[in-house]
Amino acid sequence: MVDSNILDIPKSYKAMVRKSKEIGFTMPSDIYIGTFLKTLVASKPGGDFLELGTGIGLSLAWMLDGMNTESLLTSVDNDEKLIAIAEEYFGRDTRLRLICADGAQWIKNNSDRKFDLIFADAWPGKYSEIDEILDMVNVGGFYIIDDMVAQPNWPNGHHENVSRLVDYLEKKENFTLTKMNWSTGLIIAVRNK
Repeated sequence: MVDSNILDIPKSYKAMVRKSKEIGFTMPSDIYIGTFLKTLVASKPGGDFLELGTGIGLSLAWMLDGMNTESLLTSVDNDEKLIAIAEEYFGRDTRLRLICADGAQWIKNNSDRKFDLIFADAWPGKYSEIDEILDMVNVGGFYIIDDMVAQPNWPNGHHENVSRLVDYLEKKENFTLTKMNWSTGLIIAVRNK
């Protein structure tokens, strides 16, 4: 098996990678995480999904590619310029709600919502508001975080944040957790009650 032989790349993906380089966006999502997210959302037909940290929309492209016509995806980022780029690529997709807002505030304002998959790729929902975001995962739903192994763009001391988060998640009795030393480092948790 050659995991780098990825045949089902979303149509917009290559143009988006070029755009990332053009604007100097230094936090693009990894292609392997994208394929993984596509597979997971495909397992939930008619699902309601949340992405925290739209960025330029690379993970978004994969998720939309895996969703069926009845699924919905909400993607939140606090950067107007990045949301505008994502709008250029995906603004006509009726399955998508792009929201420019502070992630922490959005989580607090929407704490009554439940999702079948949450991809937390931003500080809120990953390192802050963790209890609130975990409460938003449906039973049988996925909570996904990446960048759990050291990355070149990590600030000094960030490994301590990661260690605290992993320790905390390992103690959650209402989630079944798998840590994967693959791609950029991945944690997948499924709410079991």
